[in-house]
Amino acid sequence: MIADSLRSVRSTLPEGVTLVAVSKTKPVEMLMQAYEAGQRVFGENKVQEMVDKAEQMPKDVEWHMIGHLQSNKVKYMASFVSLVHGVDSLKLLAEIDKQAAKNGRIQDVLLQIHIATEDTKFGMDEADLENLLASDELRSMKNVRVRGLMGMASFTEDESQIQKEFSYLKQVFDRFKHRPDFDLLSMGMSGDYLLA
Repeated sequence: MIADSLRSVRSTLPEGVTLVAVSKTKPVEMLMQAYEAGQRVFGENKVQEMVDKAEQMPKDVEWHMIGHLQSNKVKYMASFVSLVHGVDSLKLLAEIDKQAAKNGRIQDVLLQIHIATEDTKFGMDEADLENLLASDELRSMKNVRVRGLMGMASFTEDESQIQKEFSYLKQVFDRFKHRPDFDLLSMGMSGDYLLA
C-alpha cells in the first residue's frame, strides 16, 4: 500500500523534484515500509521525534526538519539533520551555525518566507530576507550554507490564491538565485504539491 502510494506520487513529479515524505506521528514500521519502497528523504516537525526515529532507521536516511524550530532544540539534531527548511530569523541561524561548528559540519538551511494570508504561519518578508542575506552576521557564519527558500501557502480551497503565493515565492527565489549554493526551493504539501 505505501509502496503503491509512493509510486503514484512520484509519477506526478517532474525531474529534479525531491519528495520529502512527512513522517511526523507515523510509527517507524510505516517509515520502514516507505524506506523499503525506495524513499530516503523524511521530514519531521518535532526534533525529539526525529531524533528517536533517526536512532532506529538506517543511516542512509536524509532527515529534514520541516517544522518551526526553536533555538534551544537545535543541539539535539545538529549532528545528523540534512536540511533545515524553516529558518525564520538571524537568531536561529546563529544557533544553527554554532551547533554545526560543535559537530564539525556545514548545515544546509532554507530561509522561510511568509507567503500565506494567515498570520499563524512563520517566515520573513522580502525586506527581512534581503537584509539577512546582506548582513555581516551571515557572512561571519562558517558552518551554515543557505541553499534557498521555503514557504507554506494559505490553508484554503482557493487554488488561485495558492498558485499566487507559490508564484510569489518563486519570484523571490529567482531574485536571489545568483547566490552561491542557492539552488533549493521548498514548497507544496500533500494537498497542494501539484500546484507547487
